[in-house]
Amino acid sequence: MSGYRNCAGIILFNDEGKVLMCTRKDRRQNQWQFPQGGIEEGEKPHCAALRELKEETSVTSAQLILSLRYPLTYNFPPNILKALRAKGRMNIGQRMYWFLIHFTGKDSEINLNTTEPEFRTYEWTDISNAPKRIIYFKRAVYRKVCKIFKPYIEAYIARDKCLVGNIEDIEDLSLFS
Repeated sequence: MSGYRNCAGIILFNDEGKVLMCTRKDRRQNQWQFPQGGIEEGEKPHCAALRELKEETSVTSAQLILSLRYPLTYNFPPNILKALRAKGRMNIGQRMYWFLIHFTGKDSEINLNTTEPEFRTYEWTDISNAPKRIIYFKRAVYRKVCKIFKPYIEAYIARDKCLVGNIEDIEDLSLFS
């Protein structure tokens, strides 16, 4: 067995703090996930994340906010392993390098009808709800990464409220002595 396939996972969030979730095109029922994809030989994980985001959603208006320092892994269940073996892929699961990315564009930029479409539909949702929508064998990883990134999304969205005005606007500076 070849072990884990290195992948980049993307949590793209908008100005309302909602995260982008997509339904896979290759499944009959709606299987939701975040954009993600394999890291090519010699490619840096953050470059793979931005490349995959563009390839899967056409999004280029994006600002990398942060990444996890370590990857999270999940194993494929037996039925998926069997299907992968039939295609010549020997991975037992995926090693995901996760990135939190702020979407700076407009929804009209999102286009799932790409060269090699992977997704059928998309929607913006609350990050707390995302893990509930994920296929069972990825759910633990999604719970963990969503729990880690949620406060960063909230802080980023709140930043403008914290940065309004300046010290000269305060009349009684003795409050700070």
